Amino acid sequence: MLTILEPLWEPWTLEFMQRALLAACLASVVAAVVGCYVVLRGMAFLGDAIPHATFSGVAAAFLLGGSLYLGGTVAALVTALLIGLLGRRGALKHDTAVGIVFVAAFALGILLASRRSTYTVDLFAFVFGNVLAVGWGDIWLMAGVGALVLALVFLFWKELLIVSYDPTMASALGVPVERVQMGLLALVALTAVIALKAVGVVLVAALLVTPAATGQLVARSLAGMMASAVSVGLVSALAGLYVAYYADVSPSAAIVLSATALFALAFVATKLRARAAARRALPERAPAPSSRT
Repeated sequence: MLTILEPLWEPWTLEFMQRALLAACLASVVAAVVGCYVVLRGMAFLGDAIPHATFSGVAAAFLLGGSLYLGGTVAALVTALLIGLLGRRGALKHDTAVGIVFVAAFALGILLASRRSTYTVDLFAFVFGNVLAVGWGDIWLMAGVGALVLALVFLFWKELLIVSYDPTMASALGVPVERVQMGLLALVALTAVIALKAVGVVLVAALLVTPAATGQLVARSLAGMMASAVSVGLVSALAGLYVAYYADVSPSAAIVLSATALFALAFVATKLRARAAARRALPERAPAPSSRT
């Protein structure tokens, strides 16, 4: 029996795999919760933009010898603030503001990185992710920032909920819509920084969007959507690390593809369930009239 089950527990006998699982779970949980608002608000493009923009802060901190996390955080928050200000009160369409700011920030990161003739392992890890190299210091930082993000989400649960579903009604009820939207941008920025080391700049958007989109398919309330998204994120983290360990592939990509596979299963199941319900709702055909006179 021990021989049969050995492949299940073997990866977790290694300390670096234990740290990787903990970091991936932390990133997945926070990204799933915040990602629900991103999906409800139709802000998937923003979920991709802010993580890319953090690269400028990471590159600047790398050149200055400072904290890469701090550099990424500053860049993410400044980018979120600029996007919010440019798109405020219709000055620019939201997607236009996102496109301008994130491309400029990412280009700045490339420019700064080009000041060095070669990429180092640390900088490369923030671009493509290297969860296997996460240390206990990284985990404590992720846990602290993640706890702050989750606390703010639940503290302003009602405001975020109504603004996500109906900004017009929220404004009529006296909710400060613009401030809530700016706050949501800041939450996305902090979440992006949490997930950087786990999946990297390139794949952070997948952690924000894919589990939340899966939750939207299977749940009818925001709480249910978040619970489903968190479950998908945790299962994806576990499955992705198993795949990475035994197939010797990138753990970041394996985690994201695991989440994508779960989304595909949920999508197909939802479609099949909808078709079955439609067939049951059809009235039974009346018997054909008799041809006898």
